[in-house]
Amino acid sequence: MTETVLLIGGGGREHAIARALAPDCELHACASNRNPGIARLAEGFETTSETDAAAIVDYAESIDASVAVIGPESALAAGVADALDEVGVYTFGPHQEAARIETDKAYQRRFMRNNDIPGCPDFETFTDMEAACEYIDEYDGDLAVKPVGLTGGKGVKVIGDQVTAAEAKEYLRESEYDRVVLEERLVGEEFTIQAFVANGDVRTTPAVQDHKRAYEGDEGPNTGGMGSYSDAEFSLPFMDDGDYDDAVAVIEAVVEALPEYTGVLYGQFMLTAEGPKVVEFNARFGDPEAMNTLPVLETPFIDVITAARDGESLPELSFAERATVCKYAVPDGYPTGPDAGARIDVDEESVGDALLFYASVDEREDGLYTTTSRAFAVVGLGASIEAAESVASEALSAAGDRVRIRHDIGTASLIDRRLEHMDAIRE
Repeated sequence: MTETVLLIGGGGREHAIARALAPDCELHACASNRNPGIARLAEGFETTSETDAAAIVDYAESIDASVAVIGPESALAAGVADALDEVGVYTFGPHQEAARIETDKAYQRRFMRNNDIPGCPDFETFTDMEAACEYIDEYDGDLAVKPVGLTGGKGVKVIGDQVTAAEAKEYLRESEYDRVVLEERLVGEEFTIQAFVANGDVRTTPAVQDHKRAYEGDEGPNTGGMGSYSDAEFSLPFMDDGDYDDAVAVIEAVVEALPEYTGVLYGQFMLTAEGPKVVEFNARFGDPEAMNTLPVLETPFIDVITAARDGESLPELSFAERATVCKYAVPDGYPTGPDAGARIDVDEESVGDALLFYASVDEREDGLYTTTSRAFAVVGLGASIEAAESVASEALSAAGDRVRIRHDIGTASLIDRRLEHMDAIRE
């Protein structure tokens, strides 16, 4: 029987999910923006807010959806998975309570501490911003300042890296946050491992390194992610033997303590001198990391979802031995003052051997328009990171005007800096 799948979300991550699912199911989608890449792959596309659980349930029932896949964290936080499951639409994504592993950073850290999850940094939670400022003054070392709720990857401020202690205190005093977590600053190289989780099973995917900073050379404010790369093997060049397995052990410990969890569990780690420590968990695919992972997944994604639904063991995953490099094109001024509503042209014919994933663009009758977030990404695949980067770079002529790109992602010079950084930390 062909599964009827409802995909929720209209970004680059969801375009990658749609591309992985469409050949093996009848795909429908709903999102607040009309993503042209998803719309071409889907039998039907409904424009609605990703957090409007009632409207999403109505659409799911109208198409007789047998399963649903949730892309964005906002939908998880709004309880869309709960609402769909209540009407009998199996949803590959955690319920609202389990999604707190991402949506509530204070809960996330308490969960780790209470369940002896490895890799948890020292932390304190505050509801009084003046008390938080006093803690900054008294703490012996640098801290990461994290609003408790969702901030689209842009709310964290790291003292000694992005801001001074004085700037961090000003940030807290001027913010409207009612809770923040202050935790020890982790120094090292970040990497991500995403895992498919259901029925207590954990199936992990290759490590990816994302690049949050807006400008080349890791300068500028944080963004939702300007691009990312993965290697042809599960590890990354700056990781030593055992680092990947140590990170996987952390994910497995989370699932053991949260056996009801279903969906993708994303572990963002900092590789420190003492090994991997947890920066955060996300309750869904990363964006852009989904665009590195799903194109090299050889196991049909629909088989993972239906095994989860049917209470079966998840299939062992097979991946092509290919490196990937993803580079995002973002609106001019992103992330602080994005040029939203600008009409852009994307020359799909010039992409060549790369994959093109549309993200936060809106398709109207007269063309494509930017929103306040990232516009589209290209992904190069190759036998090495260098080869994949070359493919991605050649495809960037598709970017056109009115967008900006971090061209250094995946380059040999950037990766050499990562290696040198870890060598210095390990000394």
